[in-house]
Amino acid sequence: MQGKRVLLIVSGGIAAIKIPETIRRMRERGLNVRCVLTEGGAQFVTPLSLSALSEDKVYSDIFSLTDENEMGHINLSRDADVLMVAPASADIMAKMAAGLAGDLASTVLLATDKPVICAPAMNVRMWEHPATQANVELLKSRGVIMVGPDEGDMACGEYGMGRMAEPDMLVKALEDFFLAAPRPLEGRHAVVTSGPTHEPIDPVRYIANRSSGKQGHAIAAALQKLGCKTTLVTGPTNLKDPVGCDVIRIESARDMLAAVEKALPADIAVCAAAVADWRTSNAPDQKIKKQAGSAPPSLEMVENPDILSTISNAGNKRPSLVVGFAAETDDVIENATSKRERKGCDWIVANDVSPQAGTFAGDDNTVHLITSGSAESWPRMTKTDVANQLASRIAQHFEAAE
Repeated sequence: MQGKRVLLIVSGGIAAIKIPETIRRMRERGLNVRCVLTEGGAQFVTPLSLSALSEDKVYSDIFSLTDENEMGHINLSRDADVLMVAPASADIMAKMAAGLAGDLASTVLLATDKPVICAPAMNVRMWEHPATQANVELLKSRGVIMVGPDEGDMACGEYGMGRMAEPDMLVKALEDFFLAAPRPLEGRHAVVTSGPTHEPIDPVRYIANRSSGKQGHAIAAALQKLGCKTTLVTGPTNLKDPVGCDVIRIESARDMLAAVEKALPADIAVCAAAVADWRTSNAPDQKIKKQAGSAPPSLEMVENPDILSTISNAGNKRPSLVVGFAAETDDVIENATSKRERKGCDWIVANDVSPQAGTFAGDDNTVHLITSGSAESWPRMTKTDVANQLASRIAQHFEAAE
């Protein structure tokens, strides 16, 4: 979406307080954002805040001689790739349906020849009113894309449909709009594991790996964008759920294996989680107390289930493509090649996780894709780019098999 232009029309409603965060997310994805702020919208967010985040001027006055001379509402309405109305109040949708043009926002919407996306936001009674529903159906019939609304608690104290979609969903709607053409994994199902596992020593202590989950979460998101139904099984992380994925949260390796097996059958399995290899054999129900002058307690360790090996050898439940990860600190390609043969998976993505590499908790990764016939070394890139490239290779694999 790099360089694509969004004209964001902010109408009145408490949901407008989500717009600064939405703009920030849009800018992170490379979108250029220009804002039109209605009089009602300005009661909740300021032109200065929108301008600072969008790095562009905010427009609001249809009678501004300067704006009309330099830009004009016609050019403003047509200088974008897409228009997004968020929040889309009942009032502005009624104006859109009726073709009214009494302020800059409604005039821009009437003058545009570009696609329009609306994110409705209003009280549940207003949303359910026949007039609003009729306007929504009319706008849909004209090609306006609706995102939401969601169900939930409202600022007025009521509960129901009418909450504006969250910023992630608004950005996803733009992604779907700009990236709608290629969905080569449509109709397929992927199971992705991510994050660490926590193996209890006692109720307050645990054994874990240093995984942030960033790479696994990015892979789940990348597969979902290519049309794949994606189930993400994740250990404890501080990350937000990838938009559009089914997310199952677990703690231990045994929990993760059970969740993965329950999610099968699948076409694709990507085991990106950093699963703890061992757990204590008899974790007590009470905290182990430190005794002054006493030696540390002895921990009897047992091996955790091998999720990658189990899935790779799952018989008729085995996914068509099983991809593992090898986190290595030395002899990365050699160790990963050996692991692929030992586990029985199709591909291994190997990465260097030595302290100097900065892979754990970092935003970048350097990986090698190990298959039965080759070892490809990819250049250092962001984990998002690694995920997108891996998802693209997975799509190519299935296209070649058809």
